[in-house]
Amino acid sequence: MPALEENAARILPAVERAIAELRRGAAVIVQRPEGQAALIQASETASADINDTLRHIAQAEPCLLLTARRAAAIGIKEAKPLISTTEVIAFALDGMSSEAVAYLADPVHDPLGINLRHDDFLTTDVPEILARNSVLLAKLSCLLPAVLFVNLPDGSAEGLAKAHNLLTVQADDIAGYRSTAAYSLKRVASAEVPLDTAEKTTVIAFRPKEGGIEHLALVIGDPDPSLPTLVRLHSECFTGDLLGSLRCDCGDQLRGAIKLMNEKGGGILLYLSQEGRGIGLINKLRAYELQDHGADTSDANELVGFNPDERIYIPAAEMLRQLGIDEVRLLTNNPEKVTSLIECGIDVSQTVPHHFPSNGHNEFYLQTKATRFGHTL
Repeated sequence: MPALEENAARILPAVERAIAELRRGAAVIVQRPEGQAALIQASETASADINDTLRHIAQAEPCLLLTARRAAAIGIKEAKPLISTTEVIAFALDGMSSEAVAYLADPVHDPLGINLRHDDFLTTDVPEILARNSVLLAKLSCLLPAVLFVNLPDGSAEGLAKAHNLLTVQADDIAGYRSTAAYSLKRVASAEVPLDTAEKTTVIAFRPKEGGIEHLALVIGDPDPSLPTLVRLHSECFTGDLLGSLRCDCGDQLRGAIKLMNEKGGGILLYLSQEGRGIGLINKLRAYELQDHGADTSDANELVGFNPDERIYIPAAEMLRQLGIDEVRLLTNNPEKVTSLIECGIDVSQTVPHHFPSNGHNEFYLQTKATRFGHTL
């Protein structure tokens, strides 16, 4: 079995199970090959008395891990991240109320009545790689990137896992999950799906063999194999694509791309499962609430604790390769998509502009895309 398939067979099921455990509020052990281990729980799904579960299992006080971006949003702007290369900051929880913990982790939690000196709770007693990948696991779970964390004594992880029926996942597997899932994509289904502006459309579904996130390719018309293919990378947007939200231009871009490709004789639209620039639908709604209070779309993602854009385009490049496409005319205003595809080995021979007039609700959003993300609008 090739190395990629071997890695996928180990990494994808293990991380998928850990994601499911975090989402249901369970604790998980994150471990390194040399024996370092930590017991973690997602802050968002933890019980109201946030310390009890982890303290009972590990017989130690947990700390709270946040991204440096979230820490800056709650007033820690001058201090460098205590784990400098990972941009993770840790807070000791001993003596901190559950309301204060919720305030630290949740950008839309009402801080009324909370009197908290952040610096009093800062701690450095966290192993760097375990901390980084624990927060990454929360991100992969589409939860708030805030994790309750207990560093475990060497050699204790296996016994705790057996005694408390805990899942153990390797930190390196968490780190490699997204790229492994992308390179493991396989065609699993296809069907002709006539669309109102492109009656000759075939939808092809891609999914890793070992499970994971699914992506779609819409092959529209008859792309000429002798010419660079007109391609659009479109990240899913439930509110814009399905509901017709006027807060963004996603619906216009999706339907406009399909219509244009049909008019030009053919093209491929890759529909990528990366809602909210990769932070998930629930976190996108949290970001919308922050935007309603004045934040732009970039700052709002940071206030939630994410990078402004968490998307990757390895899946898109892998899908194109499997469709026999190595040179494209990319329908986009986003230079990051061009750079990312080129880095993944796809030749971008031309960038085709793809913008639409504002609608009375999304002027600030479009302005932010131009000024903060460098889109050519």
